[in-house]
Amino acid sequence: MAKRLSSRELIDRVVDPGSFTSWDTTPIVPAGGIDDDYAAELAAAREKSGVDEAVITGEGLIHGRRVAIVACEFRFLAGSIGTAAAQRLVEAIERATVEGLPVLAGPSSGGTRMQEGTVAFLSMVKITAAVVAYKKARLPFLVYLRHPTTGGVFASWGSLGHVTVAEPDSLIGFLGPRVFEQLYDREFPVGVQSGENLQRHGIIDAVLGPDRIHDTVARVLDVLMGARELPARVQDPDSRPAEPDERSAWDIITASRRPERPGVRDLLRHGATHVLPLRGTGQGEKDPGLLLAIAKFGSAPCIVLGQDRYRQHAREPMGPAALREARRGMRLSEELRIPLVTIIDTPGAALSKEAEEGGLAGEIARSLADLIDLDAPSVSVIMGEGSGGGALALIPADRVLSAQNGWLSPLPPEGASAIVHRDTDHAAEMAQAQKVQSAELVAAGIVDRIVAEPVDASDDPRGFIDRLSKTLEFEILELMRTPEYLRAGTRVARYRELGL
Repeated sequence: MAKRLSSRELIDRVVDPGSFTSWDTTPIVPAGGIDDDYAAELAAAREKSGVDEAVITGEGLIHGRRVAIVACEFRFLAGSIGTAAAQRLVEAIERATVEGLPVLAGPSSGGTRMQEGTVAFLSMVKITAAVVAYKKARLPFLVYLRHPTTGGVFASWGSLGHVTVAEPDSLIGFLGPRVFEQLYDREFPVGVQSGENLQRHGIIDAVLGPDRIHDTVARVLDVLMGARELPARVQDPDSRPAEPDERSAWDIITASRRPERPGVRDLLRHGATHVLPLRGTGQGEKDPGLLLAIAKFGSAPCIVLGQDRYRQHAREPMGPAALREARRGMRLSEELRIPLVTIIDTPGAALSKEAEEGGLAGEIARSLADLIDLDAPSVSVIMGEGSGGGALALIPADRVLSAQNGWLSPLPPEGASAIVHRDTDHAAEMAQAQKVQSAELVAAGIVDRIVAEPVDASDDPRGFIDRLSKTLEFEILELMRTPEYLRAGTRVARYRELGL
């Protein structure tokens, strides 16, 4: 196991050299004072750790950007949070709120301080309240869970990050294993309370060593603070009207289903920068059919929700957990006012017992509601297949784009044929009748612009990705300059007037 860093050693690795400034003042004394035994413990902890409390706070520069930092010192009474440590945390978070600074939190704690009892236990409430008020200021709260983080700390501010990563080989959990063993006279299952296991289950986003935090935080903040730092306009990469496309709907559907066609992973790999994949809902669910990430297209920051065509086809259709994961991305966009990009590329949501019992229909409805009411700018892209409720759940946006070989339909054409003709032989006929292809979607007012495929994207993936990423940059930056009330009104009006 690698050497565990002290709070100050961690900070020195994370911030630009020599840039850290402490915000700490003399720790307060709990109301009613402390007894001699506890005073002796505090004195010994100060001697052992070299700090005056279990939390140190301050600010430093990360790639030249001011960042507030709060970190636990485990060598001070196991990083436990008492009245003084809680007050220090609250004051630091409140100061960061007033000064408009992002916060990087580095908890490492056994939980609340037993020597101070229920008062210390309930201090988690005021810390949480400070974080909630901070997040209402549209500022990013980043959490780096360090070994170990358990108890009330993990169950409060340690679990409130917009982005949460953990130290490798770290013990992360609610109930400490030693407490479990004493209470229940058996060992806690090995490997459950680890950062790696939490990542696998979609509870945290990544596991990163301390040496990677500096550059990762810099990259994340370049995106998450992007809405406050409006980039310069860029030229529309292609303002010409799309060439007439005389192909049938079935020709376009067939092209969209080619296995070589690029998907959201190709878009992020070759068309974006500052990409940090986020994992799962944060609540113990993940779905391989959906990819959630923060990224930039050129100078445009965004949250990306992408339906992963490869994983849906190779593993399983997209289920309700995918939409709960998508709604996490919508909340991030809403809370931080970061533009949202949704990538639609799905053969259809799961049709199964598990999907029904998991609440798929309700998640589609809630996704629609979240997108319609989203205050942040939004762009949706029909990148290929746009089939059924899975596509519907991600379509409402300020601007809707479609690849030339993109399409949108209530069901796969084979399903529509089954309903109308009681067979699948009329799929091509149904697709043509339903006018599902991109050119017809523009004519109906459903799509705003087509991203051309002079050569099929399957045959020229890099050329297509380049056109799409530059178009996204232009559209996002234009929306960032559009007043919120105009965006919201236009988004609702589009659907209010459809078909009238």
